[in-house]
Amino acid sequence: MIKQVQGNYNPSALEKSVQALWAETEAYKKTKELRASGPDFYFVDGPPYTTGYIHLGTAMNKTIKDMIVRFKRMQKFNVSDTPGYDMHGLPIEVKVEKSIGVKNKKEIEAYGIDRFVSTCKNFALDFQKQMNADFKELGVWFDWEKPYLTIAPNYIEAAWWTLRRAYDKGLLISASRVLPGCPRCETALAEAEIDYWDEKDPSIYVKFRLKDDPKVSLLIWTTTPWTLPANLAVAAHPDFEYVKVRYRKVGVTETIIIMKGLEEEIRNLGGWEKYDVLQTIQGDDLVGVEYITPFVDDVPYQTQATGKWLHKVLPSKTVEASNTGLVHIAPGHGPEDFELGKEFGLEPFCPVDETGVYTPLVGSKYVGMHIKKANPDLIKDLEEKDRLFFSGTIEHRFGHCWRCK
Repeated sequence: MIKQVQGNYNPSALEKSVQALWAETEAYKKTKELRASGPDFYFVDGPPYTTGYIHLGTAMNKTIKDMIVRFKRMQKFNVSDTPGYDMHGLPIEVKVEKSIGVKNKKEIEAYGIDRFVSTCKNFALDFQKQMNADFKELGVWFDWEKPYLTIAPNYIEAAWWTLRRAYDKGLLISASRVLPGCPRCETALAEAEIDYWDEKDPSIYVKFRLKDDPKVSLLIWTTTPWTLPANLAVAAHPDFEYVKVRYRKVGVTETIIIMKGLEEEIRNLGGWEKYDVLQTIQGDDLVGVEYITPFVDDVPYQTQATGKWLHKVLPSKTVEASNTGLVHIAPGHGPEDFELGKEFGLEPFCPVDETGVYTPLVGSKYVGMHIKKANPDLIKDLEEKDRLFFSGTIEHRFGHCWRCK
């Protein structure tokens, strides 16, 4: 019997009546039993972090998943519908840190590691129960009584079992990589975890004097002066043409090597009155040219390191036709630099710890300084060493940890 439509729509009352009907008729249970003999359809629920109450994004996500599961059941599939929750990791830790008023790992150690872990676990379990109830209230038909929880021992043991199986099959290797990191969280960052926004940084042009002719310099550009103590090579594009140029202004003469076509742009940087192109050089012919790295006298590693290509020009087709056409390479500070260094046998050198502070490897002059705060001192020292060609600032997009905005 069809009832007359009421004049007022009350969604809350309607939801409760539908939920009551489903509970009374055991609709979910009977639907699963009805499809138990059908072909299997495996639906894997990508788990949300239990970092708080559900929001529009998580609600929409589960609603779409519910539509897919219901549709497959209508097609007579026996659907696996185990929901999941991601219940460990930095997103939860950061929430707990804020709630207990700690700001870094040292403060966590003072708070007590076991105590902190227990607090995180309770936080995650509390919100798992809350989210479970919220999703059920949305009408999502999943097996809410048996969700998988990533903090459960059986889940963790399954992950270790899988890792061991991969190891036994020879699928795991031990190697080094360079990854972006967050100095506050003291952890590596995946590309998806990096947020970008505009910020102001140094924009400097630095002279790398040739070993055989110190009056001539390779000119490089960088926005990260703090990486210069770890410089091990310079990259040039083998297919580009470069020029040796003599710039002059009252009382000053500089001879530098840059990419052909950038002469006027470089002239405008330092207010040079005139310049002369002394020689055109093919990029291939620069390969192997040896130079003196700017901080050779300050960083002990720079005189201790060995290698056929140490402090030499390397060929790389990743070099862009901009700035100077020459790139300073620090294999310990960037993925592209690391790969190029690996290709030419340069061991990565990284005198920076997880908190973004220089370690003793950098030498006594900069040890203990935060890398970003060290930039002004490094620039000043470059100027005193007569290695600074031009210094300015640039506003550009720079990556940051999404948790630490």
